[in-house]
Amino acid sequence: MPLFLEISKHNPESCPLVNEKVRKLNVDLMAKWDELSKKYNIKTVGMWASLSEHLMVAVYDAPNYEALVKVSMEPEVMNWGCYSTTEIRQVLTGEEAVKMMT
Repeated sequence: MPLFLEISKHNPESCPLVNEKVRKLNVDLMAKWDELSKKYNIKTVGMWASLSEHLMVAVYDAPNYEALVKVSMEPEVMNWGCYSTTEIRQVLTGEEAVKMMT
């Protein structure tokens, strides 16, 4: 399956570390993420956060971009999206990129 890179940012006022409402939205989403990801056949490869930049980066293994769009329409994900801006890009592994060059 293809890999997708998700880059999400929020402003300091919306940081879940200091904003109780946003923290609850994050907790609700994480509690439901396993169920949602299974529904759309999405595997989380990894997730990282840069706290000082209010930035979150995740890599997903998904059947296609449409699966990520569909999961983004789920209520818990839509709530999370109300305070974050998100970019999603299809990416290759280093090995895949080298294969294309040779």
